[in-house]
Amino acid sequence: MDPDAPLDLARWGARAAAVPLVPEVVVPVVDDVVALWERTDAAAGRPQPPPFWGAPWVGGQALARHVLDRPDLVAGRAVVDVACGSGVVAVAAALAGASAVTALDLDPLAAAAARWTAARAGVVVDVRVADVLAAGPGPLDGADVVLVGDLFYERPVAEALLPLLERCADGGALVLVGDPGRAHLPTGRLAEVGRYAVPVVGDVEDAGTRSTGVLRVSGAARPGPPAASAGGCGGSAARA
Repeated sequence: MDPDAPLDLARWGARAAAVPLVPEVVVPVVDDVVALWERTDAAAGRPQPPPFWGAPWVGGQALARHVLDRPDLVAGRAVVDVACGSGVVAVAAALAGASAVTALDLDPLAAAAARWTAARAGVVVDVRVADVLAAGPGPLDGADVVLVGDLFYERPVAEALLPLLERCADGGALVLVGDPGRAHLPTGRLAEVGRYAVPVVGDVEDAGTRSTGVLRVSGAARPGPPAASAGGCGGSAARA
């Protein structure tokens, strides 16, 4: 699947829908995610990543809402959205005045969906297919703000992700996570800065609304020079 090709909504069983908590952003939504997964596997001829882009997850919704309500957090700054899915967080950052927005996802079809969302909103987002966990901090280089929506649902992902985010925070970046309290969210190492009642889209949760936090990663507080000096992310001083 070519991530640079325009997203064909009909082919993937998607429809355009405003994000419930962030109606400023319209994304492609898939009502039957299982059927979508079967389509992506068939198109590629091999197993594909789960199509998480098919619905705006609650963590991403909360984070996007927080950014739009607090544009001072991203205005004039370089922002990276990790595991962007359909791009709701990245587009929210662009609408809030970020000077540059990069959206990363390992799924080429998610990248196509994020480009669709950015085009629909009339904003510029640099969407890239990248596995941050495999690539290390390189894709995050130069980020003033790192945004992560709903990624702490599996232990291996959480254990690999947190050190990267702490490295960015140690380097001076503002690192924000949107999460409803997934099983592997390291709550003791994050500080909550906002909370939202988020409507659930589709049948991906066991409730119609989830209380979802926006949390700041404060860094690992390791001795020595900031991680950014060794090639990590980090830019201007982070706002609270």
